[in-house]
Amino acid sequence: MSNHLKNSENIKSCIILCGGKSSRMGQDKGSMIIQDKPMIKHILSTLNHQINEVILVLNDESRIAKYSEFINPKDYSFKLFFIEDEIKNKGPMPGIMTGLRKINSEYALILPCDSPYVSVNYINAIFEELDENFQAIVPYHDPKDKLKTSEPLHSIYNKNIVPEIEKLVSEDVLHIKGLIEKIDAKFILIDNEKIEKKEFRNLNRPEDV
Repeated sequence: MSNHLKNSENIKSCIILCGGKSSRMGQDKGSMIIQDKPMIKHILSTLNHQINEVILVLNDESRIAKYSEFINPKDYSFKLFFIEDEIKNKGPMPGIMTGLRKINSEYALILPCDSPYVSVNYINAIFEELDENFQAIVPYHDPKDKLKTSEPLHSIYNKNIVPEIEKLVSEDVLHIKGLIEKIDAKFILIDNEKIEKKEFRNLNRPEDV
């Protein structure tokens, strides 16, 4: 088998984390209207025809119902699943775990719901880096400190890291960079050529919009 993989059975999966409190924004970010449509739909449009399945991890049944009102799975080429986060109010790490349990492939790209500027180029570039020798593909900004300047919420993870996440969550260790330290990660430089810095801009506060 080649070191580089396109994904198990040629399935490309993406997990979008929509379970945050959005306390700095003051409202649910994924459903916020940005340029005439909910922010999450910008990401879904980018993923269309690039991804085979998308898992939306939401924090409860009421948010699943809310998102189901304005997201029609028939509008997209991929299979779309609405999943409730297994562990509430513990940050993104349990959301990653919840999503990885549900994917039908070995790997999934993780994206936050507040990054509407992710492009098709980025989707293609990071999936091209898949390598069976690694459990994660992690972009970073500064070669002097790859981990500190990494983008763990725009990374690809293998579902075989779920036991490691379970262990960390049980110990209340919730920092994703702490997870990356414990797994075999392949770091890729954000060089503003193949991968552009603007891909990682997110909207956390009203003034960011």
